[in-house]
Amino acid sequence: MRIDIITLFEDLFTPFLNLGVTRRAFEGSADAPPSIEVKCWNPRDFASGPYRRVDDRPFGGGPGMVMMAEPLALCLESIREDRILAHSGAHPRSTPVLLFTPVGEKLTHSVVEREGAREDGAIWVCGRYEGIDQRFIDTHVDLEISLGDFVLSGGELPALALLDSMARLRPGVLGEPQSHIQDSFNPNLEGLLDCPHYTRPEVWQGQEVPGVLMSGHHAQIEQWRASERLKLTQARRPDLLPPVRPGKVKGAS
Repeated sequence: MRIDIITLFEDLFTPFLNLGVTRRAFEGSADAPPSIEVKCWNPRDFASGPYRRVDDRPFGGGPGMVMMAEPLALCLESIREDRILAHSGAHPRSTPVLLFTPVGEKLTHSVVEREGAREDGAIWVCGRYEGIDQRFIDTHVDLEISLGDFVLSGGELPALALLDSMARLRPGVLGEPQSHIQDSFNPNLEGLLDCPHYTRPEVWQGQEVPGVLMSGHHAQIEQWRASERLKLTQARRPDLLPPVRPGKVKGAS
């Protein structure tokens, strides 16, 4: 999978790609290539004029600056040409363009699975300032994603979040291949929150580990974990629970 990222701040991605367990997805090994190839592109390299400006004041007035469409479009064109060369001259399948924006689809586990399953990857656009000229979005963007109901200074943090969550799902990245299926929101847990976890010592500041976890009885342990997952989800995220269907009225046919 190849991810091309249009960003004014490539340096924000460098440490992430080289640190932590997820680096395995981006570095590869002697036996296998990277599971996710990441390439950053700076739209300033495609801007005209001595100052390489990529932004200008918004029409209609107002505070802030808006990223101009032309440098972004030229950058996008160069990415597509590079992808063609990477495919030995053969035109690759249409690669979706994804924009990180507060008005986009909320990033969830299902979105991560969907984006992580794209065989040819995608092109990600990280905006800055007050936003991007809408004409570029209307012409080139296929999908818009939001990290949540708040505003960030740019799309780099959402891009890093999506990269991290996608990398965890790639084979060979986590030390234990089955680790991610026990994560919160995973369909294996019916989309519920994960249960609490404990480790040594058995007693810490007067607080003991739940006895069932020390019993060695795997069926009881799993029953406890399932109960805790449901209890925690009911308390913190009841919106994740499936809707309760009303029962049949007694005596009705």
